[in-house]
Amino acid sequence: MRIGKQDAPFTAICTSDAHNITVRGHDLCGEVIGKMDFTSYFWLLVTGQTPTETQTFFANAVLAAIAEHGLVPSVVATRMTYAAAPEAFHGAVAAGLLGCGSVVLGSAEVAGRFLAEVVAAGGDPLPLLKDLRASKKPVPGFGHPQHSDGDPRANLLLSLAAEHNIEGPHIAALRAISAALPQSHGRPLPINVNGAIPAVMLDVGFPLAALKGISLLARTASLIAHLQEESERPIGFIMSGAAAAAIDFDGETA
Repeated sequence: MRIGKQDAPFTAICTSDAHNITVRGHDLCGEVIGKMDFTSYFWLLVTGQTPTETQTFFANAVLAAIAEHGLVPSVVATRMTYAAAPEAFHGAVAAGLLGCGSVVLGSAEVAGRFLAEVVAAGGDPLPLLKDLRASKKPVPGFGHPQHSDGDPRANLLLSLAAEHNIEGPHIAALRAISAALPQSHGRPLPINVNGAIPAVMLDVGFPLAALKGISLLARTASLIAHLQEESERPIGFIMSGAAAAAIDFDGETA
């Protein structure tokens, strides 16, 4: 039974023979290992192009910006999974990554698609913002429960973008949204890191469809760090117990 499109049986990422491994047209042993940093290799793998110095700089910057933010849900899920199944290191990492979605961690992808919509609409965000307000949906890339006065990570990324002269249509769209919020929503909202990341990455040429990969790659590094700490200073069961203690039962009893 045929399911889905099946008329393009090709891949352009990697091939190998008995003597060589070729990745995106580069000899892995001759041109990559020991010669290319991992961030540049990541960019090459995703886009098929060797990044420029500026592209590598901003890829490094955003990966560092989103990797770690304390005991957020993805970290809690990972550490609690490891506490319950210490033999499943990979499963604990996967548990954290599975929660990468539109509310936490994966929202850079949502914000990126919203910025692309604004750019496609000619740069005027007001109609789209009014639609969000009418449907009671959050504005992607704006607001933060902790950094209500401004997300320092976002502020720094946007400052670096101005310093390196890479501001393009997506950063312009981000600033246009910020300026229009008082009119559409009645108050300003700070740009958060998941607003700044797609604006910067899209303006330096990273593909929209792969934006979530930035958060996944960065957070994987952080989850491994948390698992290393969990193996030496376990808090997974403490978090589990605290969660149980924080919730009151309001169902029927026998």
